[in-house]
Amino acid sequence: MGGAPVYNWSAETQGIVLSSFFYGYGLTQALGGYGAGLLGGKLVLGSGLLLSSALTLLVPRAAELGVGVLVGLQALLGLAQGVIFPAQYTLWAKWAPPLERSRLMNIADAGCTFGTFSALLVAGIICQSLGWPLVFYIFGGVGCAWCLCWFLFVYEDPASHPWISAGEREYIVSSLAHQGSSHGRSLPLGAMAKSLPVWAIAVACFCTDWLFYMLLTSMPTFMSNVLHFDLREGCFFLRTSGSGTSGAAASEPLAASLGAMEVRVPRSLLCRTGSFPPCPTLGTGWGTSWLGCWLISSWPGMLLPSVFLVVVPYIGSSSTAAVVLLTLALTIISMTGAGININHIDIAPRYAGFLLGVTNTFGIIAGIIAPTAVGLLVSQDLQEGWRNAFFVAAALNVFGLIFYVAFGSGTVQGWAREEPAAP
Repeated sequence: MGGAPVYNWSAETQGIVLSSFFYGYGLTQALGGYGAGLLGGKLVLGSGLLLSSALTLLVPRAAELGVGVLVGLQALLGLAQGVIFPAQYTLWAKWAPPLERSRLMNIADAGCTFGTFSALLVAGIICQSLGWPLVFYIFGGVGCAWCLCWFLFVYEDPASHPWISAGEREYIVSSLAHQGSSHGRSLPLGAMAKSLPVWAIAVACFCTDWLFYMLLTSMPTFMSNVLHFDLREGCFFLRTSGSGTSGAAASEPLAASLGAMEVRVPRSLLCRTGSFPPCPTLGTGWGTSWLGCWLISSWPGMLLPSVFLVVVPYIGSSSTAAVVLLTLALTIISMTGAGININHIDIAPRYAGFLLGVTNTFGIIAGIIAPTAVGLLVSQDLQEGWRNAFFVAAALNVFGLIFYVAFGSGTVQGWAREEPAAP
């Protein structure tokens, strides 16, 4: 470890430090989307990542100064990173042609899962060879260097890019001409609040994130307390991450990241015009390509994990089968990205970043509530509590799927269209 400091923090203190990031992260979601629409996605995304990279360099020093300072820094990191994904969607609304949107955005999202996977592996190696403070120094430094490239080589829209061909520029601009320009200072908040397609996305985000965060935070405890599963036996990831519960927590996201990368890119190739027949029972709002994307990705991505969760309490003492089903559930739910996440741009491209920030906030709230609900259920009775926790998550996901299919839309909403300028 190279003489790196060790802090004997209790499990409760560790939980407070880790959760403080998400409290900050949830506060700037909608603000980041609004700022990206007003100031530009390039500036907001780049500034958020530059600030979070700089703050990452300060983590070891903050830990030396005390838990309170570290908690405050973690909250600031969350505030800085909360603007990144909404700003990204604002940029995609200006760059991604509708018929290529799913493919492009899911390839980009695959970079996130690959980055998580790679970072966890590399961090374990750095911790063992150089000490944990170097993880933050190296990753923070790389982030700052990447931001320099971002500001130099990224442009807000095709019209301002000096290097793309005239044909490519014309293709992108003409394909997006119907959606209008970015929003101004005012937002149609009343119309958004009354829009069923917006609520369909928000409810789906809440339900899927409930299941995702419940598994992400509680699966190691379930495997340890209920299945009595020793992850140290035959677990490659554990050998680089430690042992016991902390090792379980480290190995699970790695497995999920691998699975998500396998699902996302091939799935995006399905979303092409003409690949699926129109569906008259769902109305004209469900275009040919949108129907294919939503049904191929959102339907199995929400229903299959629910089925797996219902099955797990009844498979007896087979710990391996339970872990396989839970890992599959955590992996397959990533398929919803091609339908739910991209749907923001479908219904309101001018406000996509802001809407993503709003619906992401619903998901973050679910991520805060779900582990608490699991703790309350399990504290009453271990076996029955876990069964009820799985049933609640499965029922929420099925409800979210039904609500999304019933009220979702694939067309630009009237309140999201740009009004023609007065003569």
